[in-house]
Amino acid sequence: MTRTRTIFYDCDTGIDDAMTLLYLASRIRAGAVDLAGVGTVHGNTDPLTGALNTLRVLELAGIKAGEEGVPVAVGAARPMAQDVHYALDWHGTDGLGDTRLPEPAGRPVAEPAAALLVRLARARPGELTVLATGPLTNLGAALLLDPELPSLVREVVVMGGAFDHPGNITTHAEANIWHDPEAADLVFAADWPVMLVPLDATHPTAVHGDWLDRLAAHDTAAARFAVRVLSFYVDAYTPVLRQRGAVVHDALAAMLMLEPELGEYAQRAVRVELRGELTRGTTVWDARSLPAEDTRRPVRVAVGSDVPAFHERLLAALTSL
Repeated sequence: MTRTRTIFYDCDTGIDDAMTLLYLASRIRAGAVDLAGVGTVHGNTDPLTGALNTLRVLELAGIKAGEEGVPVAVGAARPMAQDVHYALDWHGTDGLGDTRLPEPAGRPVAEPAAALLVRLARARPGELTVLATGPLTNLGAALLLDPELPSLVREVVVMGGAFDHPGNITTHAEANIWHDPEAADLVFAADWPVMLVPLDATHPTAVHGDWLDRLAAHDTAAARFAVRVLSFYVDAYTPVLRQRGAVVHDALAAMLMLEPELGEYAQRAVRVELRGELTRGTTVWDARSLPAEDTRRPVRVAVGSDVPAFHERLLAALTSL
């Protein structure tokens, strides 16, 4: 029997975060996930919009959320040391492909996301896995709020970074890390187990025309919603991929969190470039064959995955709700 994983999901709910919420909802129904709370952060959109989007998606999936269900907390509205930027051209002005969905029934809780994370970790020491698929400002703030947090958390799983793959917001930097490099470096420096799922692993999992057509063939509420919001994402991604498709980055991080055997990994200490004029926000590891000299705890970096399994599991999740 699969052991239930207790999760705090920190996200910036745009389109791939929404797909990830649907994937997690399917795993909640299967008894594999206990969603203890959600925090939202600046990134794809502003954190209040992200929180409302989170509530919309969870409600669509039949998960009660807000003050009377899974707590959804609004988090940091800006990075620690730079201006805020949103990815509206990739996710739409509403974060969900300009679908303008109705207001959710639930409302965000009053507690800030970083404080909610600390409280849940203290209430359930050693149980909580933090899944972070947006900028890491909330996690950085939580580390500053409670220096003992690393000893209370089971694992941190981050979608972010790029090593042997080009950046997706600058030539070298991946968007989640670039949006708050200082917070990201705090997370990688902390003494807790971290799995990092960078562009090196996510980009090869792009879904293309056949997969999208199979999704569109299902007439369920969740599948119809997924098709609707993914159409905006596909329009943005098709020039990059040079064929009809999109990269559902965040869902791979969630899947590897629950089924790590689907991935291939390297163990490396990871740092974030904070000063480079052209490379700020770049994730850096020492890939030389020399003995490691970095004193940081090594990060488990995903360098590949079982792409067919990812495609089939994600499609099954989106069509099961």
